[in-house]
Amino acid sequence: MNIITLLTDFGDFYPGVMKGVILKICPDAKIIDISHSVEPQNVYQGAFLLYHSYRFFPNAVHVAVVDPGVGSERLALVVECKNHIFIGPDNGILYPSAVEDGIRRVWVIDEGKTSRISGELSTTFHGRDVFAPASAFAVLDKIEEIAKPYDGEIERLDLFDYRIEGETIECRIIFIDRFGNAVTNVKAEDLEDAKGFYINGTYVPMVRTYSDVSVGEPLALIGSFGTLELSVRNGSFADVFGVKSGRFEMRVIR
Repeated sequence: MNIITLLTDFGDFYPGVMKGVILKICPDAKIIDISHSVEPQNVYQGAFLLYHSYRFFPNAVHVAVVDPGVGSERLALVVECKNHIFIGPDNGILYPSAVEDGIRRVWVIDEGKTSRISGELSTTFHGRDVFAPASAFAVLDKIEEIAKPYDGEIERLDLFDYRIEGETIECRIIFIDRFGNAVTNVKAEDLEDAKGFYINGTYVPMVRTYSDVSVGEPLALIGSFGTLELSVRNGSFADVFGVKSGRFEMRVIR
């Protein structure tokens, strides 16, 4: 296990420093960037992207850091599962992926020990001082040197916390992708008979591909995440409808 993936809301600069810390400890590590463009402090979005990416890697260590509680009393975890290891803050970001893979053992990182590697223990950059060193030790199969076993419950997060009552769907827009598509958390299995939706008074048809509507027209389809996405062909659904990530409500037509 020498693959380490990184998923953060850090943007540029900070991930590069994390890689330096990792390679200082484990020069043979293969570091893969999943994304550093998670919306700042959007733990749900980070958990969603981790959940839909980790399984495409063979036996990897996954570092996911979207951490509004950095520097607080929240725990820093290493979660050993059947096929993967997940490392990050105990705020729910690891939970959906770890549960799906099958949790075997949980560790709490000793921040005093990991910070000796970076030489720092910042209250704002645990990606560098806590989680990057922990991932390198996980690759080296030396987790016990920087962490202790944890028997408590880890923070839970339900990615699919939407409700469908009659014609009303209350869900989340998890994120807006670079094309302006609104990616929701509504699973395809609950929309098998949906013909379309009313959103802000506009009818949005349920289709199979973008080309099923004319350029500039809105549409709904099941995207690559297996969830409902709202789009405008060759345009931005987010701009046209003025939506952003967060709770969202619409009416389904069956």
